[in-house]
Amino acid sequence: MSDETYDPERAKRLVEMLREMAQRLLALDAQGRLLDESAELLRMMGDLRSELFRYEVRLTFDTPETAEHRRIVGEASEGWSPDADHDSDEEDGWPPAGR
Repeated sequence: MSDETYDPERAKRLVEMLREMAQRLLALDAQGRLLDESAELLRMMGDLRSELFRYEVRLTFDTPETAEHRRIVGEASEGWSPDADHDSDEEDGWPPAGR
């Protein structure tokens, strides 16, 4: 797996981790032992927090190629608006005359 992306298998594992945490909380609650296992719960929450952070960061990561595309589009659209072309007396040729 690349450092910049979050592959589907890793996402499935994260979902499993979240479900395991939920099941563990329910089981401990049913036994009346939620606070008795605070060290275990803190460890699980820490692991989940780290993995959720990785997921969020990598889910929103732009690859270098995507970042370059955004830069090109941004530069090309600077100062341009659809109405800007209508100020000239020349016809832009689209749609072609006669259609």
